[in-house]
Amino acid sequence: MDGELLAWVLSLAVPVMLGTWLGYHLVRRNAALADVGFCVGFGLVAVGVGLTSGGEVSHRVVLAAMGAVYAFRLAVYIFWNRILHASEDRRYRFLRKKWGDRAETCFFLYFLGQALAILVFSIPLLVVAGNHGSTWTAWELLGIVVWVVGVGGESLADYQLNRFRRNPENNGKVCREGLWRYSRHPNYFFDVVYWCAYVVMSIGVPDWWLTLIGPVVMSGALLKVTGIPLAEAQAIASRGEAYRDYQRTTSAFIPWFPKG
Repeated sequence: MDGELLAWVLSLAVPVMLGTWLGYHLVRRNAALADVGFCVGFGLVAVGVGLTSGGEVSHRVVLAAMGAVYAFRLAVYIFWNRILHASEDRRYRFLRKKWGDRAETCFFLYFLGQALAILVFSIPLLVVAGNHGSTWTAWELLGIVVWVVGVGGESLADYQLNRFRRNPENNGKVCREGLWRYSRHPNYFFDVVYWCAYVVMSIGVPDWWLTLIGPVVMSGALLKVTGIPLAEAQAIASRGEAYRDYQRTTSAFIPWFPKG
């Protein structure tokens, strides 16, 4: 892995995250701006890789589009639904309460930490960009199919949840519609599927194993750190027994038929 490329990614990611921190601190005190910053930063990296990497033009365009569509769609969704038209996410309110007087310092470090996250998650892109072949391989085409499933599934899950929440009759209820009938967190599942696309596309490319960073780190974060644990703790606090029943009958992550 080229150290100069990694330094370039970091030189882009740090200003993006400092900018979103200023937006959080000066305009809207909503820590979900860190998620928007991560998405924007990663999307810009994807475009930059597409513009500067070697290889045939169609490869570069597709690689840039894969990262940019994923990132900018998610950035718009988070900004529109969790910042512009909503109060701060319960997960961040929980952290604010937990950190107490240290909250502002901790959130500043959290925002800067997202710059490192952009660097880590750019590695799969940089590995795939190292394939300068002029022809499309079967693995690359299969990777694009995996990408469609991942981004399409995550987009559908977000749409279904947002539609459910906008209905006043569903206040306090648990969403069991569409993909949410088969998984308690289908958006997280398909996010990991998206990162698997780079693993498939990199087969046969030098340092292909580095693309495993994407699905491994993302699934670890979602399953054990900032994703499911915090989301479910807050869901139980707000929905109580209804959500506990949802936990008993519905897969936490991988979509599967509900019990009973």
